[in-house]
Amino acid sequence: MGTMASATPRDLVERFYHEVWNRADERAARDILDPDFRFRASLGPELRGPDGFIVYLRAVHAAVGNFTCTIEDLVATPDRAAAKMAFRGTHRGTFFGVAATGRDVHWSGAAFFTIGGGRITELWVLGDIDGLKRQLMPDEPAPSFSVLIAPPPR
Repeated sequence: MGTMASATPRDLVERFYHEVWNRADERAARDILDPDFRFRASLGPELRGPDGFIVYLRAVHAAVGNFTCTIEDLVATPDRAAAKMAFRGTHRGTFFGVAATGRDVHWSGAAFFTIGGGRITELWVLGDIDGLKRQLMPDEPAPSFSVLIAPPPR
């Protein structure tokens, strides 16, 4: 399917994950991402344009072999989409400063898309990075968080 104004947000998101991420198809990325595409993910800084995103795509695929994204749920409107995601692969290169371990890793995330002119114009991804880091460094102590809840006023 080529990019055209009639491509629905659902079509674009499915193509983004099945072709761009799971197949590392850079041509598909350039086809469905707007030239001014803005990308913000848990794994890095905000990137601009298809070329900025492709650098990120290559880095993740270099660090995580057999990297796959599975859409677990997808909700779309005419100009937006949100997806519940599962990510997995084999840690084969430096990732978060951790040398390759050969471990299979997996984590969950949520992705929020903005669509315009038949292309993806913006994407913000939030992933369970703490869960991923615990898999990369299982011998490190897990961070301890305490939540303080003030008693209600009298």
